[in-house]
Amino acid sequence: MKNQMDRNIWASSASGQQYRAIQCEANGQAPRDILTWKFAEKKQILSEEIQTRELPMSIDTIMSDFAFLDEWEDRYRYVIELGRALPALSAAEKTDATKVRGCASQVWLVSEKDVSDNQDDPILIFRGESDAHIVQGLIAILLAIYNNKHASEIRTIDTEAIFTRLGLTDNLTPQRSNGLKSMIQRIRDEAATAC
Repeated sequence: MKNQMDRNIWASSASGQQYRAIQCEANGQAPRDILTWKFAEKKQILSEEIQTRELPMSIDTIMSDFAFLDEWEDRYRYVIELGRALPALSAAEKTDATKVRGCASQVWLVSEKDVSDNQDDPILIFRGESDAHIVQGLIAILLAIYNNKHASEIRTIDTEAIFTRLGLTDNLTPQRSNGLKSMIQRIRDEAATAC
């Protein structure tokens, strides 16, 4: 097993709880928690996939990836990775008109209309940015839900149900939840005025 990681998994009981650890002998690494190793392995896979996938990803892909991750800490890291993959807005796009009100962090959403298909019900394309990592990831999820949809369809999407299925509704702070609602309302308002 030369030049390979020798993983010795051991468990001991203390106060009725099981503790597991991984001992890494390669490169003189110190022993580390098995969950950290498990996430690092999953994160590497997902991080590579995020970088090679076309953005924005579909909400089905995001939901599948969420199901792949067991712990909420892992899911938060994944949301951050989604946000990091988004292209930045230009300084000219970060205006008072594109800023989303009601968010604790700074958030900008820019929309464009594609009327080539239907002038009365255009397809909307959104881009966004935030100065907060988690919020940037939430923007990526919203883009996966709403991008390249007709304005009439955007107004009927039950985004709250999607975030509940992802488990994000129960695992966001009240401030982030309020900010998310503000972003959703802004997108719906854009859809309403587009028709």
